[in-house]
Order: sequence, then structure tokens, then C-alpha cells
Amino acid sequence: MTPRRVLVLRALGLGDLLAGIPALRALRRAHPEAEIVLAAPAPLAAVAEASGAVDRLLPASAPGRAVPAALDWTGPPPDLAVDLHGNGPLSHRLLAALRPARLLAFAHPDTPRIAGPEWHAEEHERERWCRLLSWYGFDADPADLRLARPPAASWAPGAVVLHPGAGSPARCWPADRFAAVAAALRARGHRVVVTGGPGEDGLVAAVADRAGLPGDDRFGGGPPFPRLSALVAGARAVISGDTGLAHLAAAHATPSVTLFGPTPPSRWGPPAHRRHQVLWHPGPPGDPHARRPDPALLRITADDVLAAFDRLPAPAGTTGRAAAPGVPGVPGAPGAPGAPGASVTTGTP
Repeated sequence: MTPRRVLVLRALGLGDLLAGIPALRALRRAHPEAEIVLAAPAPLAAVAEASGAVDRLLPASAPGRAVPAALDWTGPPPDLAVDLHGNGPLSHRLLAALRPARLLAFAHPDTPRIAGPEWHAEEHERERWCRLLSWYGFDADPADLRLARPPAASWAPGAVVLHPGAGSPARCWPADRFAAVAAALRARGHRVVVTGGPGEDGLVAAVADRAGLPGDDRFGGGPPFPRLSALVAGARAVISGDTGLAHLAAAHATPSVTLFGPTPPSRWGPPAHRRHQVLWHPGPPGDPHARRPDPALLRITADDVLAAFDRLPAPAGTTGRAAAPGVPGVPGAPGAPGAPGASVTTGTP
């Protein structure tokens, strides 16, 4: 039977949805006439639409990125349900309760009726979900992650976008180091814009104030996705931690520098390309949900970030970039007393 209604569960965040786009597009290619419904947080509706693979978003979320308690599904059971949320069993049971004609998911001993592939904990997120669908016979390409350029132009074309926030303190590089990078880039003639999600206005202000950025270059409060997408698509580069904005930069092929700490780039990093530089100190994995910055993340200095920025390809029509000046007196900045070492892994996984 050809599915007429396909339900996909991925009730997570911006970066999770962007990492799941290749899998969603595999479903769309296989079932071009079906209605594909994505169960995800309501604020991600514009992202789902931009993917070109989703017809409708079914609002679904839970605190702490947990499996929702229920889905507000109406009408007949879905012809096909796909678990892109996790490895179960809670997400399996949530979808199975809707009695779909077919359920695709990873295998789990507590849901033995699902004969899916084995879960690999260290697998890259984009490859994980494409492997799931490939196991079931779908043509899935982890590299199929690009978004179309937004119709609106950026209000700060060519700016370097700094995003100091993240989903947990463990993945937040210190604000004073972001400010050091912002100040150094401004001294080199770059326009710098600082962005932040909901509840991060104070963090945006802390970075912008210390770097001396004007009010027009502060973009907090969780801006609407179309405006944020246009900003990233038109940026000179994006500098951030391992968070949604890094994935948005990859989706727009915008040069980026991404700082990793508790989770290695082999699991969440950008595609292997010179325009994406990653900074990471190899070591035992940390706790991505910890309430303080991961020790490996703290080993990255402002010098490291500026050096990675200098490795990015020059924009078309330019011949190169000036060397980064120091920002003495800022903890962790170039030239600052006690700045940690610069032994980092650079490039892409």
C-alpha cells in the first residue's frame, strides 16, 4: 500500500531538525504524493517548511527534550510512522499507540516487534537517520542538508555572526572569550553581530557590551527563523558552539567556526569542507547536559578561534585577511595571563 499520511517524530530542537533534513527528504522522494506530518516543537514550523520535505507540523514537545507524553493526532491512523526522535522504547510506544500500518525505528529489546537496525551510539547524527531509512530500503543521502537561500536579504550582509548561547551550560564557551573574539574582529574591520535564543538577552548584552558593539548588532530574544536564516545565509562567517546556529550555517554553506566540548564533532560536526572549521580537544566524552562549561571546551582560547577564522576561505573578490591582533587583559584572550594552551583539533571530522 502506498502511504497517504506519514507521521515523523522529531520533537527536539533547531539543530536536531536540521540534522534530520536528509532523512526527511528521503521520505519525501519515496512518497511524493503523501502528506508528511512532522511532530516537532511549534516554533520550528518555518524550519520544517524550509526543508521542502514537510507538509504540516504537528506541535509536540516535552521538557528537557524528552519524549512527549502524547501526540494530538486526529483522523485515521498514519499509514507510515517514523521514529527520528531516539532509540526507544518510549518514542516507539508513543508512535505505536497511534496504530500505524507500518512503524520504522531502531531495534530495542523492550519493543521486540520492531525489527529495525541496531543503534550505534557514536554515529554521526545525520548518518544515523539516513542509515535507519536505508535499512528499510529508502534512498537516503546524509549530504542532502542544504536549504534554499531565503527570499529576504540579510539586514547585515557580510557580518561575522557570533552566537554565544547553547542548549546547556556544558556547551557554552565563556562570554568574555566571545567578547574578545568580537573585539578583535571589529578591530580588523569586520562587522560583528551577536545573536541569542529565547532567554539569552542577558548573554547577548554581556558579549556586545564588552566588545563595544552598537545596538543594531545585537539580535537576541529568539528571532523569527526567516530573519535569522537570512542573516546566516548572508554572513561572512558564523562562530558558535555546538548548537543550532552551527547547523544552520552548514545548511546555507556559510563559513563557520564551531567549538566542541562534551560531544565530539564526529557526532554532530559540519560536513567535511574547508569552509567549516571545528575546534575540539580530544578526550573522554563529557556530559552535554552538565550545568557548567565542559573542561575540554574551556581549553579553547580566543587565539584558537581567531586562527580558525583565518583558515576560512576568503570571500569572492578578496585576496586575504589581516593577522588577528591580541586582546590583552581579557581572560582566555590572546595575550591574556593564564590563557589555556592552543592544542586543538581543527578541520572537520
